[in-house]
Amino acid sequence: MKMKTLIHSGRVIDPANRIDSRLNLLIENGKIACATREMPDADVKIDASGKIVCPGFIDIHMHEDPVEPDGRIYSDEEKSIFHCMLRMGVTTAVGGNCGLNCCDPGDYLDLVDRDGAPVNVAMLAGHAYFRETAGATDKYGPTTQAQREEMVRRIAVALDRGCAGVSYGIRYVPGIDFKELLATAEPCKKSGKIIAAHVRSDAEEIYDAARELMETGKALELPTQISHIGSMAGFGQMPTFLEMVDEARANGLDVACDCYPYYAFSTTIGSTTYDPGWLERYHCDYDAIELCEGKYKGMRCTKEIFEEMRRDMPECMTVCYVMKESDVDYAFNHPNVMLASDGILSHGQGHPRAAGTFPRLIAEFARKGKITLTDAITRMTAMPANRLGLISKGRLNAGADADIAVFDPDKIADCATFAQPVLPPVGIDYVLIGGEIAAKDCRAVNDRLGRSIRK
Repeated sequence: MKMKTLIHSGRVIDPANRIDSRLNLLIENGKIACATREMPDADVKIDASGKIVCPGFIDIHMHEDPVEPDGRIYSDEEKSIFHCMLRMGVTTAVGGNCGLNCCDPGDYLDLVDRDGAPVNVAMLAGHAYFRETAGATDKYGPTTQAQREEMVRRIAVALDRGCAGVSYGIRYVPGIDFKELLATAEPCKKSGKIIAAHVRSDAEEIYDAARELMETGKALELPTQISHIGSMAGFGQMPTFLEMVDEARANGLDVACDCYPYYAFSTTIGSTTYDPGWLERYHCDYDAIELCEGKYKGMRCTKEIFEEMRRDMPECMTVCYVMKESDVDYAFNHPNVMLASDGILSHGQGHPRAAGTFPRLIAEFARKGKITLTDAITRMTAMPANRLGLISKGRLNAGADADIAVFDPDKIADCATFAQPVLPPVGIDYVLIGGEIAAKDCRAVNDRLGRSIRK
């Protein structure tokens, strides 16, 4: 006998179908059976009075949990990023971003299906991962023809196994040239899959950096995603940068952007972001950096601490307070910018965006009148679903997957801070994945409902 669940008396906001009404949703066999003004019989009834009922949130850009030595995905309920995703209403997360994979992304999808996960997981094939596995270990150096051919072969296999596209961290692998970009993106042409990138540089260098990626997309006629633009053009360049993207889009390139709603970025202290010249680029001093790990955790850098940690603990997560609030706000008023967390955690340490991004957009942007509630939900659901070609997610019409968030629009808020980056949010009553309750009151109740999403 099939279980029926009814979510009733809530305000259903479904931007993909242009719906904003008090409706009841009947769920059966993991799908939306119907939306109705009636009160049909159901085995489970969820009272959503005074609440918003919307599609589960989709994070198009995050960094997946690592695989432990026992062959299982890291799953500490308090510290894993997938648990953080679930607690803040995310039902589908896209890992493998910035060119980074913790293992072969096709294998990772298999692990998700073998063991389940807190959320549904899609993966991008990370250029940097495949560059290293092909033997090109010098991130500042070029690749050989043989190495490029091996990268292309392995990336094509990953795409055939269901990866949604190819990601690049051009900033982190400065040795990549246009020839390598074209060669490694070429396998996406077979199915029109996306290329996404942390582009080569930021601040005043963002224009040439974005142009390089867009020229790659244009040459191969591929959908192109410019990642976390707040930390790339959020230093006074945002209006001009988005004009440049609009120009490319108006002239035929399928290009879009994502952004997170914070005014500080995060990366490791050993990354190329902090190569010589960063102080001048960001017009700051060493104390713009806060350390998230190690003996100086919670402290701002001095020149001496910076040099010590960069030498001795290059994988230490940092937060850098240099972005302009006005630029990030500008991005979220542009129709071609969707929400993404860029969440990355090292055993619970990192940036609060990993645990707070989605409720924060509602609490700090929609509730404060910077954008409308429907606009916020659009950027979390319909836009990323459309970008990824997920025809049954990010929407609540009959036949769609019953991935759903139920929240109180007056109470939802992020609680994660830079000092405590994995604190759960508040105000999210239910999260359903495949029609089953995965989280209640911002705590996981079933963290094995997620499955792989293969393209």
